[in-house]
Amino acid sequence: MTTQSDLQRLLTWLSPAFPVGAFAWSAGLEAAIASRAVHDRASTSQWVEGVLAHGSLRTDAILLAQAHAAAQDPAELQALADLCLALTPARERHEETTITGAAFISAAQAWPTPVSANLPHPCPYPIAVGAIAAGHAMALDATLLAFLTATVHAQVSVAVRLVPIGQTDGLAIMAALEPRIADLAQQCRTATRDDIGAVAYAADIAQMSHETLTTRIFRS
Repeated sequence: MTTQSDLQRLLTWLSPAFPVGAFAWSAGLEAAIASRAVHDRASTSQWVEGVLAHGSLRTDAILLAQAHAAAQDPAELQALADLCLALTPARERHEETTITGAAFISAAQAWPTPVSANLPHPCPYPIAVGAIAAGHAMALDATLLAFLTATVHAQVSVAVRLVPIGQTDGLAIMAALEPRIADLAQQCRTATRDDIGAVAYAADIAQMSHETLTTRIFRS
C-alpha cells in the first residue's frame, strides 16, 4: 500500500526539479522532430504512445520492477544493469541512462538506504529508481506509475518546446495517455525478463541519428 510519505517522496524524486538532468535528454525525439516524423499533436501522441507500448520505456519499466524485487541482491542488480545497457540501441541512449542513473543515486543520498551499496557502476536510471524505492519499502505499483508518468511528461515537454505543439496540446496528450500509462504499470508489476521485447525501430533509429544533427538542443 502506498503511504502519504511514499507519495510525497515519489513526487520529489520524479519531479523535473529533482537534479538528475533528465530535462537535457530527448531519447531521440529531437531527431524525430528534425526529420518531421513528429510534427504536430497527433504525431507526437503516436510517437510517445509507441515508445510507451512497444519501445524502451516499456523495457525500462520491466527492468525497474525487476530491480525493485532484487534490491538486496548485488549480483542480480549487476545482471539487470548489464541487460539494460545491452539493450540500449545508441551511444547517446547509453549515456542518458547511465548519467541520469548516477545523478539519481547521488541525489537520493539525502534519503539514505543500505541498498545504495548494492548498486552496480555504472547503474542505469530505471535500475537505480527501482532498487532505491525498494530500499525505502515503497510500493512497486506506485513507483512504476510515477516513473512512467514522469518519463512520458518529459517526452511531451520536448515536443511542446521543439515542434512546437504548445501547452494545450501537450496537456491533452498527457491526459489521453493516462489510461495507457496505468495499464502498462500494472502489466510490468508481474512481468519477467522473458516479457522484454521492443519493436520500436523508428525510435531506435532516431536515437542513433541524433548525434549527426548539425544543431542540437538536447543531449540525445
